[in-house]
Amino acid sequence: MIGKMSGFNRSVSLNRRALSFGSPRINRTTTWVSKWFRLFVVVGSVFSFIFAVGGYVHVLPNLTQAFHGYGASNFDASNDACNVFDGSWVVDNRYPLYNASECPFAEQGFNCLGNGRLDKDYLKWRWKPKNCDIPRFNVGSALEMLRGRRVVFVGDSMSRSQWESLICLLMTGVEDKKSVYEVNGNKITKQIRFLGVRFSSFNFTVEFFRSVFLVQHNWAPRYGPKRVRSTLKLDKLDDISNEWIDSDVLLFNSGQWWVPGKLFGTGCYFQVGNSLKLGMTIASAFRTAVETWSSWVETMINPNRTHIFFRTFEPSHWSNLTLRICNVTQQPLSEIQGSQKSAFSDTVLDVVKNMTVVPVTVLQITSMSALRSDAHVGDWNDKPSVSDCSHWCLPGVPDVWNEILLSYLFAYYGHPRL
Repeated sequence: MIGKMSGFNRSVSLNRRALSFGSPRINRTTTWVSKWFRLFVVVGSVFSFIFAVGGYVHVLPNLTQAFHGYGASNFDASNDACNVFDGSWVVDNRYPLYNASECPFAEQGFNCLGNGRLDKDYLKWRWKPKNCDIPRFNVGSALEMLRGRRVVFVGDSMSRSQWESLICLLMTGVEDKKSVYEVNGNKITKQIRFLGVRFSSFNFTVEFFRSVFLVQHNWAPRYGPKRVRSTLKLDKLDDISNEWIDSDVLLFNSGQWWVPGKLFGTGCYFQVGNSLKLGMTIASAFRTAVETWSSWVETMINPNRTHIFFRTFEPSHWSNLTLRICNVTQQPLSEIQGSQKSAFSDTVLDVVKNMTVVPVTVLQITSMSALRSDAHVGDWNDKPSVSDCSHWCLPGVPDVWNEILLSYLFAYYGHPRL
């Protein structure tokens, strides 16, 4: 399971067994025996070749279709392990992949160009792994691959931005835009707990559930001290978790709300069972919550149907977080400034490593995103007086997360014939 996190090789790995046939020993005592023997060898060789090729085609369709059919390049031609998250950003003028102003599901706050950003260089970057390539986005193939499926995102506003990104990517291949709609007629807002967009022509939905902590957030117990206004029940997954079960693709994220200001600063503390844990650190509480999540996954999820992903923590680029000073650069960073890791991401990796029942793919986007100080919303949002160096412009970095996600899905499901 942890192998899935290091690259695509685990997702599409094969156990190839050499096909060998014993050569019959024949006593060549006469000419006719020799002739028949040669004929037998030729026929046997032909059948051996057909059988071997047939087995190859039978075993490998997902690999060849997922990476050759979905994009333009061979993903792992060298057969060496490819860590798709170890690479660099390269200029590619074929980006961006959509126009946020033409996508009704891209909220205005993330549409940097629509909000007045003049430079466009931040739109032209593609992620290039060191030893392979991410297959290029093919909207027709993606729509067909998702036909009849249910894709669910669970998490905070970063998850919502990735959800919006995927919808906008997919809508570029839909002729009748009215055939794509929010199932309850809702507009995208920051507080709504459920949003579901249906692609009716392809019979699939892409859904978002707002669950910023993944575990239950309740009012404080009566016996608690006055400073405790609410608690996170670290041993109970969110009360809407039953809605996530019957999905084909289920992607989680959490981390942005696990900070003192959004917890202790609002009177929110931790609880396990009936016991308040006033002295518990945020790091320890996060680990307990992720362990609760992992137990739920291994108990409630059918791995024969649902593919589970957990996307790691998304870095921000504040010049001064206390004063909310945001300095968006014009180019990506050449090297990561500060730590390229996140304690939250490390915790997720550690917990997933110990899961034994349901495979989980961790999308390790922390380091690659840490280089993109140029791609944040900054002052180009729907509230120009409030800078934002946490969220990302759309189009932008979340599109690359989705390209990686779709590549994994093609490896799982295979490439449909159009």
